[in-house]
Amino acid sequence: MHYLDQKIFGKITTKEIIGAEPPVTPDTQDLLENELAILVSELDSQSKDNLEKLLEQQQAAEDHVNSRPGAMALSQPKIQLFTKYSQKYIESIKQKLES
Repeated sequence: MHYLDQKIFGKITTKEIIGAEPPVTPDTQDLLENELAILVSELDSQSKDNLEKLLEQQQAAEDHVNSRPGAMALSQPKIQLFTKYSQKYIESIKQKLES
């Protein structure tokens, strides 16, 4: 189950999103909010090539998490919350690429 330890959003791993722990609110939401702030602040120091790689990596991570949405045992609210924050990050990367 190597994929459970895969980092999908900064330091956040797959198991933190699809597992029961931590709970969706406030813990997971706080984790995602904090990671988003860190990730967005780091975008300023990235080259265009790195931004493009980050964009690809984040889109792949989102696909990875969303490839299991039908499994009833998974925390659907946490997956939806992850997708929301992932989309915010992807949008930030795209804005940096356009500027």
